[in-house]
Amino acid sequence: MRLTRSAALSFACAGTAAVLVSTAAAPAARAESTLPIGGLGDAAVGYAFHPNSVAGANDWSCKPSAAHPDPVVLLPGTFANIGANFVALSPMLKNAGYCVFATNFGMTWLSAGDRVGGLDTETTSGNQVAAFIDKVLASTGAQKVDIVGHSQGGSMGVNYLKLHDGGNKVGTYVGWGQSSNGTTLSGLVTGAQALGALGIFNVGLAALGAPGLRDQEVGSAYTKQTAAIPLPQGPKYLTIQTTHDQVVTPYATQSLPGAQNIVLQNLCPNDPTGHAGLFLDSPTLQLTMNALGGGPADFKPECTGYGPAI
Repeated sequence: MRLTRSAALSFACAGTAAVLVSTAAAPAARAESTLPIGGLGDAAVGYAFHPNSVAGANDWSCKPSAAHPDPVVLLPGTFANIGANFVALSPMLKNAGYCVFATNFGMTWLSAGDRVGGLDTETTSGNQVAAFIDKVLASTGAQKVDIVGHSQGGSMGVNYLKLHDGGNKVGTYVGWGQSSNGTTLSGLVTGAQALGALGIFNVGLAALGAPGLRDQEVGSAYTKQTAAIPLPQGPKYLTIQTTHDQVVTPYATQSLPGAQNIVLQNLCPNDPTGHAGLFLDSPTLQLTMNALGGGPADFKPECTGYGPAI
């Protein structure tokens, strides 16, 4: 589905708000497990009725095993919440023996009771995420965490790595359609810059309680600040991108230096998944589980169970 510019604005750097998903997708293949793997219906229910919780996450009595020593922290995208964004991945990880933690961030008066996340400044949201990760490390006794972030959640992972000494506290980073390098929003931002109207637009975003959208624009003060800081050495980095992304654009700008930057369609040419649909895309979930489990860099996912094409 091709977005008009006005439609793209409504998604402004959206991660995975399930209420925006109009096309059902099959979740990853189910295995014998304690927790069921959530799908589209579960995401819609989670978004509306329990935005601050998701199956498998935030068991504060969990202690990491020798097989999986790093707890996994899940960070949702703009306009999303953990109740929707991780209905598939969180129970998958828990069933595989990981300690799983997930948090919302960036709530403002527009957030409708913690449903619509990622609206506050990226600096404020980054501080919230850093405090949450410190809590996870203290509770579990682990030395490091792994991070999986979708869209702005991926940017928050980069924020932690660059601005909060995360290089010493992160084992593996996985970004789905991550926005740390900014987005043109299908050309809307660059068009507004050319017309000299971007400043007025951004004042409006701040006044409306959504400065986090401004911070994710390509060339924003926040993006320039973080871009000037190199990614720390040590962690393993993976980004997963789709050529059908019309939110964090151009999609190739999602790549990180030194990372394994995977474009889904290079592995599964028929995968129609768009930006928002990555959270239900089986190849994305397979690649994520492989990376967190220390699997081979040349892992090839099964090309089935694609996410929604938006």
